[in-house]
Amino acid sequence: MLDPLNKMGQMGRYLGQSLRLMVGLPDYQTYVAHMESTHPDREPMSYEEFFRERQEARYGGGQGKCC
Repeated sequence: MLDPLNKMGQMGRYLGQSLRLMVGLPDYQTYVAHMESTHPDREPMSYEEFFRERQEARYGGGQGKCC
């Protein structure tokens, strides 16, 4: 069982990650950790590539989301 300080720290990390996702900020460190644990044979994108890909996924596609 986690001691209270570790549990609070973990909760803070989850809260920060959730807030970043809500406002659309990409979480590169989480992506790299996922790639290392799940796809060790594939090289992760650079931060710049990751940011561009996330930005394109959110705003791109040639379809206006507003008006």
